[in-house]
Amino acid sequence: MAQTVLRDCPAPAKLNLFLHVCGRRPDGYHLLQSVFQMVDHGDTLHFTLRSDGQVRRLTDVPGVPEQQDLIVRALHLLAAEYERRHGRAAPGIDVEIDKILPMGGGLGGGSSDAATALMAANHLWQAGMDRDELMALGLPLGADIPFFIFGQTAFAEGVGEALQPVDVPDCWYVVIEPGVSVPTAAIFSSEDLTRNTEPVTIADFSRCLVSQTNPGGFGKNDLQAVAESLFPPVAEAIEWLGQYGKARMTGSGACVFCAFSTESEADEVLSDVPAVWTAWKAKSLARHPLAEVLQVDGVID
Repeated sequence: MAQTVLRDCPAPAKLNLFLHVCGRRPDGYHLLQSVFQMVDHGDTLHFTLRSDGQVRRLTDVPGVPEQQDLIVRALHLLAAEYERRHGRAAPGIDVEIDKILPMGGGLGGGSSDAATALMAANHLWQAGMDRDELMALGLPLGADIPFFIFGQTAFAEGVGEALQPVDVPDCWYVVIEPGVSVPTAAIFSSEDLTRNTEPVTIADFSRCLVSQTNPGGFGKNDLQAVAESLFPPVAEAIEWLGQYGKARMTGSGACVFCAFSTESEADEVLSDVPAVWTAWKAKSLARHPLAEVLQVDGVID
């Protein structure tokens, strides 16, 4: 009998170990280079198969209407593709969310939720789409979605969708949420944004890792200076965390992080974080937790 329930499906956060803006396409999209790293901290989703074709989000998410949620939009795309391939309507699905990642934090929370939903529904519906097909399906909704479906630490180019696996040493991160939500559009539209950083190669990144223990020590985040200027709490968090190592912002902000070799080092720093901020520690993930469960390398059955 087909499986009808998938519970406790992780949607991990991501960190941008560096983020360079190397140019701009004619359509206005920025050309990026980055290394995406997942960590073992994130939202948790629960799925129940329906029989009436409806896609429903059962959990209220403040500020995100159900039909605008990336999860729901992604599942509608998958349902349409299911109907095209199988000649009948998709069964439908209920989604519940244990939401802990902040919006506007640069952690990819909404994209990770959508990616987990695509992988889970593909499995429950027995849609038969492979990893590359799911990545292509999710890309129009957000450039981070393909990374989470790709499912491993990646060197990213283009608008973030051209991915190559890359090895990064295991480590622990301390992440600070500065208490502000940074709209991505405000950062990318700023006249002060650096858009001409010289492109690097995956080999440049890997060589740098040989000579240092901090995976976040390569390059820089070109979006950080603009975010610090527009949102002073981001600058304050980076300055404070910078006492303990190379601290930087992830994505377009607002969260900032620093890498540590051991959990005990991360615990020591975490215990000193001022109470005004929310902060947490997380271990690096080389693979998405659902990769083996749902066979994400090939056809996800």
